[in-house]
Amino acid sequence: MTSVTVIGAGVIGLSTALMAQARGFSVTVVDREGPAAGASAGNAGAFAFTDTLPLASPGILRKAPKWLLDPLGPLSVPPAYALQIAPWLFRFWRACSPRAVAASTAAQTALMDLSRAELEPFLAATGTLGMLRKDGNLQVYESDAEFRVSLPGWQAREAHGIDFQHMTGGEMEGLQPGLAPRFIKGTFTPGWWSIADPKDYVLALAERFRAQGGTILQAEVTGLQLQETGVYIRTTGEPLRADKVVLAAGAFSHRIAATLGERIPLETERGYNTTLPPDALDLRCQVTFGGHGFVVTRLSTGIRVGGAVELGGLSLPPNYKRSEAMLRKAKAFLPGLKTEGGTQWMGFRPSLPDSLPAIGRAKASPHVVYAFGHGHLGLTQSAGTARLVAELLTGAPAAIDLTPFSPQRF
Repeated sequence: MTSVTVIGAGVIGLSTALMAQARGFSVTVVDREGPAAGASAGNAGAFAFTDTLPLASPGILRKAPKWLLDPLGPLSVPPAYALQIAPWLFRFWRACSPRAVAASTAAQTALMDLSRAELEPFLAATGTLGMLRKDGNLQVYESDAEFRVSLPGWQAREAHGIDFQHMTGGEMEGLQPGLAPRFIKGTFTPGWWSIADPKDYVLALAERFRAQGGTILQAEVTGLQLQETGVYIRTTGEPLRADKVVLAAGAFSHRIAATLGERIPLETERGYNTTLPPDALDLRCQVTFGGHGFVVTRLSTGIRVGGAVELGGLSLPPNYKRSEAMLRKAKAFLPGLKTEGGTQWMGFRPSLPDSLPAIGRAKASPHVVYAFGHGHLGLTQSAGTARLVAELLTGAPAAIDLTPFSPQRF
């Protein structure tokens, strides 16, 4: 039986491990901290299939100068990290051209469509279908000008068959009571699904994987070495060997890829949130405050207020003032929100300059497959990515064109 080692026990890694297991591989998962320890634990819990527009876009370029002036705003670069991230920012800027955005949007839409089609069968197969919610998402706007700026994005989504409904303030009140009157318009997307709790979901995937004979090891992978008949995996514990390897280690993936001589411009979107008790707000659907870069989400374990992008790498200490700033805004925007008793969190979202993940074989060997760089869409694209990786492992034709996701495209 062919052995596969998956590096990473987040939602991408465990989804991939389960799909590889279903195709007859003998699968081991290794992770530096164990299942659901990273971004898979603290994300907003959304399957954002309608979020097809890349972060790298002309709209972001227009907003970025204003946002960057606010150290606690939706987008920040800590001064201590500015020089190091400059090459990535240059690639990001190049990815904002209209032609690049059109290509990224088409590729992202294809991956979203595949991920949506794969999700419910995958949940059913893993016994987690009961955790799926279909409450939708409400994007809110504070002015006619802000709403008008959003319209090209909605037109692009409409061209790809995405359903949505623009709303007045009164219509929003019927959908989500308690919004501050400063929000005069909104857009509701019913196709925006969510999971009851992202950490519980990934832990459930880990349990199903073990129950089906899979092994999960806790060790940090320090490098890969190719051999004639497989891949040697150096770790902080005992070394491992596998016929094939899937690298799905999130924000740490580029360090491991570098040991195969591959330089991939992966950076870290540091995301922040505060999870409040379940009775903090009567929340009917996820609410996105796009002009402020955060969302408010109802989970089975509480009300989560989080988002924003801090391009600060893996080593700087967390700046929880960002969580506090979002919570203050959320209280102003949803006056009925109870802000006491929350738990703060910071996690690393792996991000590539063009907003597309790296899904494909390593340059050095067809026996190493990459699956990382999903940014804030890891949960959303997990089932689709797992299907694509399983096809790469088996040599089956890919369900979509993988050229835009090539790890070597940079």
